[in-house]
Amino acid sequence: MEFEKEEALEPMSPSAQYLKSSVLSLTIIVVLEIETPFDDSVAIPMLKDVFLPINHRFSSIIVTNKTGAKKWKRVEVNLKDHINVPVFPSGMSTDYYDECFNEYLSKVAMDPLPSNRPLWDVHIVKYPTKLAAANVIFKLHHSLGDGYSLMGALLSCLKRLDNPSIPLTFPSRQSSSRPKLKSQGYFNRVPEFFSGMFNTAYNFGTNILKSSLIEDDKSPIRSEHDGVEHGPFLITTTAFSIEQIKKIKNKLQVTINDVITGVIIYGTRLYMQRANEDSSEENCTALVLLNTRAIGGYKSVSEMIKPNAEMPWGNRFTFLHVPFPKLTDSELDKPLIFVDKAHQMIKRQRNSASVYLIGQLLETIRKIRGPEATGKYVYGTLKNSSLTISNMTGPVEKMALANHPIKGLYFSIVGVPQSVVVTILSYVENLRIIISVEKGFIDPNKFKSCIENAFEAIYKAALE
Repeated sequence: MEFEKEEALEPMSPSAQYLKSSVLSLTIIVVLEIETPFDDSVAIPMLKDVFLPINHRFSSIIVTNKTGAKKWKRVEVNLKDHINVPVFPSGMSTDYYDECFNEYLSKVAMDPLPSNRPLWDVHIVKYPTKLAAANVIFKLHHSLGDGYSLMGALLSCLKRLDNPSIPLTFPSRQSSSRPKLKSQGYFNRVPEFFSGMFNTAYNFGTNILKSSLIEDDKSPIRSEHDGVEHGPFLITTTAFSIEQIKKIKNKLQVTINDVITGVIIYGTRLYMQRANEDSSEENCTALVLLNTRAIGGYKSVSEMIKPNAEMPWGNRFTFLHVPFPKLTDSELDKPLIFVDKAHQMIKRQRNSASVYLIGQLLETIRKIRGPEATGKYVYGTLKNSSLTISNMTGPVEKMALANHPIKGLYFSIVGVPQSVVVTILSYVENLRIIISVEKGFIDPNKFKSCIENAFEAIYKAALE
């Protein structure tokens, strides 16, 4: 019997093990802003018929066998245990419900998922806020899959609003980056080859040092508090027009990622300077999370779970360090410098194999020292940097959840040992920037205002 029980268990993937370890436990929060009042009676049928069949991990718990290996074990799911519908005082203003929702979202984000049931929950907040008539919160542990996998799963629960029978489409990944020479001879490529080798050695070495020995300075965005990942966080969002971002991109001949990274770095430096004028010289690093898959839009879940799938389900990511440029008084009037510096830094990082070597390094650590050591290494990488930036691409058409139109959506990552985490998600014509900050240390509204001011300054300067 014991042998049969062991055979029924499925091994956890290496990355799933270190994302759910004693030192590191990351959770993804996804918020769907519903345009009309939400009927929560549709929740159980949708979860039972659509969500649970997507992947057996949604019906599994983590167990440890006699050898200490972690595995997935299928269990019977009581959906009522996973659905939460909070009750607030009735007849109050949207300002009041905004405050209630923000406090509730912060509480949901920090409460750990129970280990005796599958690692996900759904929260239905039926009270109107300034941005939505209702909000549906999905909370999923990162060990279930990376953002690409989990977003694909959630999109399987959603349909196009205009025509549910037509698949959702996603923005083109083509860029308007600065043109290269069309014809390059062998000798012209030699400098690029050696440049790539140098960048690989430099970036990989820097990443190892930043993950183990060198840490960013204490600053207005890095408190250095031990256990900051367990403390309360506040989440705020802002949105920019994708059309305006494209105008900046085309004018400067860079990528959308270059523009947004420049906006975030410039806005963060503005916040730091307003909090402390001397902070402009402090060393700060953004840790940019990258998916290692060449994504051309989300694959269906059925394709992801096939054996030897081109883009399989799971966690497949790496990271790169992007140092913040110093902010001098003269550069305050030259915001485009930050987009250009972001472009150069990201280009240098991408013209190297360091992001892939980091992935191989994590796998080597896991094989030699185990998933706990790998989790500790990732934890140190996060803790030694100032903030994390993670972005996802959403559909260009409006969606509906059980025939309820979705006005907007956003996500954040919880459990990161940093005082600020920035996530980015596009949807229809807007790009949403989500800012999660350590409560009592960073003012979320001031931080958001600095990001908005940075975008306005960059947009104005680009179009002049």
